[in-house]
Amino acid sequence: MIGGGALALFLVGAAGFGLWAFTRGGLSEGGSAGVLTFEDLSKEHVDIGEKVDYGQHPPVGGEHYPFWQNCGVYDEPITVEAAVHSLEHGAVWITHDPDLDPADIERLTAHHSPGSYVIVSPMEDLPAPVVASAWEAQLMLDDASDPRIGTFLRQYEQSPNAPEPGAPCSGAYDGTQAEFDEHGFDMEAME
Repeated sequence: MIGGGALALFLVGAAGFGLWAFTRGGLSEGGSAGVLTFEDLSKEHVDIGEKVDYGQHPPVGGEHYPFWQNCGVYDEPITVEAAVHSLEHGAVWITHDPDLDPADIERLTAHHSPGSYVIVSPMEDLPAPVVASAWEAQLMLDDASDPRIGTFLRQYEQSPNAPEPGAPCSGAYDGTQAEFDEHGFDMEAME
């Protein structure tokens, strides 16, 4: 009888937790619904041209360039250290395998709209076909139509967990990594 009561309490508790997680969109701190979270990442700037060795691929924060990547859709890889600066401003960076089916890439690009804090770009050697990253949070997905992408965006785009939510996500750099490698970036152009 005691065992049956304990089992009933466990089931009620599990059902309550499931309802709580569902009403929160299935995401919470600690990695619920596949979200990995990280803490205490540096917000320091590094010299333009310096490469940062990040602990995650793609990164979810850390040292970065003093200029940010403009939010938008890119069909070539972008400068990682500039994109991390955008994460600091509250952006969500959706990276995808460059060989992803064009219809899936279109599904991902639909998450960006003018004025949104979303970057979509290809990236080599991802740990999953699609990875959504925000400051100190990341979601790896096998399918571009996974509804958790929308949930992740609702929770992390302009999240107060970002160090500078609401800081600009436009007006800085809108080039690719190849363009940056060839031409660099002129900080005076931002002033």
